[in-house]
Amino acid sequence: MNSAVANRVLTPLPFTAVKIEDIFWAPRIATNRERTLQIEYEQCRDTGRLDAFRLQWKPGQQPVPHIFWDSDVAKWVETASYTLATHPNPVLDQLLDGIIAQIAAAQQPDGYLNTHFTQVEPEKRWTNLRDWHELYCAGHLIEAAIAHYQATGKRSLLDVLCRYADYIATVFGRGEGQKRGYPGHEEIELALVKLYHVTQEEKYLLLAQYFIDERGQQPYYYDQEALARGEDPATFFQKTYSYMQADRPVRELSEVAGHAVRAMYLYSGMADMAGETGDIELMSACNRLWDDLNQHKLYLTGGLGPSRHNEGFTFNYDLPNETAYAETCAAVGLIFWAQRMLQFRCDGRYADVMEKALYNGALAGVSLDGERFFYENPLASLGSHHRQPWFDCACCPPNIARLLASLGGYVYSYNENEIAVHLYVQGNGQFQIHGQPVTLHQATEYPWDGKVSLTIESPTAVDMTLKLRIPGWCQMAKAYVNGRVVDMQGAVQSGYLSLQRTWQPNDKVELTLDMSVQRIYARPDVRADAGKVALQRGPILYCIEEADNPISLTYLRLPKEGKFSIRFERGLLGGVVTLRAEGQAALIEDWGKQLYRTQPSTPRPYRFTAVPYYAWDNREPGQMTVWIQEA
Repeated sequence: MNSAVANRVLTPLPFTAVKIEDIFWAPRIATNRERTLQIEYEQCRDTGRLDAFRLQWKPGQQPVPHIFWDSDVAKWVETASYTLATHPNPVLDQLLDGIIAQIAAAQQPDGYLNTHFTQVEPEKRWTNLRDWHELYCAGHLIEAAIAHYQATGKRSLLDVLCRYADYIATVFGRGEGQKRGYPGHEEIELALVKLYHVTQEEKYLLLAQYFIDERGQQPYYYDQEALARGEDPATFFQKTYSYMQADRPVRELSEVAGHAVRAMYLYSGMADMAGETGDIELMSACNRLWDDLNQHKLYLTGGLGPSRHNEGFTFNYDLPNETAYAETCAAVGLIFWAQRMLQFRCDGRYADVMEKALYNGALAGVSLDGERFFYENPLASLGSHHRQPWFDCACCPPNIARLLASLGGYVYSYNENEIAVHLYVQGNGQFQIHGQPVTLHQATEYPWDGKVSLTIESPTAVDMTLKLRIPGWCQMAKAYVNGRVVDMQGAVQSGYLSLQRTWQPNDKVELTLDMSVQRIYARPDVRADAGKVALQRGPILYCIEEADNPISLTYLRLPKEGKFSIRFERGLLGGVVTLRAEGQAALIEDWGKQLYRTQPSTPRPYRFTAVPYYAWDNREPGQMTVWIQEA
């Protein structure tokens, strides 16, 4: 991609204009709506997060409103609002009205809104942007307010958060008496760009631009505020401001570093700002960071951030499996960033990563029944890592919930002359092309089957280009328009098949994507995967679990020439395609009590089963691994 391009050519089709009716996502979205939304509300209620907005906490009471509690409630409100937008529900609407009234009542006379610093430590407001989460919480509240307004047309929360954003703009900036600070945990940057789009108030865009431009400037604001608190900046627990991507100005960034979730939110905000302003240097930085992540630091699952120590990145090719942190929020943030990058150029490398993270690294974050969650997503387990009903730091459950509730917004993009299909999902999208309505219908059993049928519905003929993504994992694809073969030679550019023509009502495109099982190998620099192989079919990454293979998984070997049988099992894990292959297992019995010996293990035949990675840990506890020793 030309790094000098900083103008969007596409716009995502809103999720409210997309109907999902497939066998894969539709049931998950229904579970998210019918079960996950309810239990996350109960957790916010039972843990005191909702009551914190009543401002009735007294010193000595438990629980103490935490510095990031507001963000959990905000993401729940956002999820509930997305749900209302697609599935009107008067009971949910009324519940939201009550919660929003509590939030509004907690706003202070000057516009400030934070339950912790209003009640617990009011004297410490805005005194530690480095470590505390005031601006992060504000960002999530802004996103919630926008979602609620767009879903219901009510300004009850939007007006509250506009007032808060107005107040924040008086506190921070380069004017006399203002603080030259910026958030330790990024998020508000992208939220303010959204607020600008909804309100058309340029002051919100300028505030987002200030936070991005000021970041990493010297003298470091974090040093100054630490000294003002009477602390030595050298005692910062992470020792380096690269932890929050603030060691240098953002346009100088070239290496993905620090806390993974913070990084993804910042890079999303940088892409947003580049698109709004045409800032070439900002987009060049995004491109460099994208390349660094994908060439050196991204898990095969779309997970990112290997280290628990900083919840983030370490050094190139450091991708351990059993100790992988790979926070669910980081995979969700990567999807946000990838979707934004995709709008600048319809380039399949962004859509490939978006799809990878969506079907694997992010989706693994919630159980099939929608009731339990992963914070960390390792690629191997000895059987002790399990999803939990909730977390003290509960950012991940409502994050995956809001993604699923708005999933339709990631399927298509468009402009005046083009429709781009990024994800293959049965259902339809409703567009306006050249001023007339166009509905694109998809029929497919993707991701289990690579056949996709697309039908154009329009009142009259429409001259446009239909761009169909040819995934990077697909080794061979065929396309037909109204039964006639499409010459793919030269028609596929940057991972998309471009079909430009005058489309008649009911014109039909058929696309067939080869879904052969693929063996994936890691670069030799990735020490943890040396001598190992992973399995992928279509966008789905596979793993082997002890539930299907009741031996120690370290015994298993996959022959290099082994073939796979593919079977759709409707009654297993909500309906999945399994992979079976003839492999080998070490004969452990002849080792006796020896720890070491001069002869290698004797192999014996073993037929093993692999299941999708996203579905692991939904049955009895046991070992799991993505990477398998190759014989």
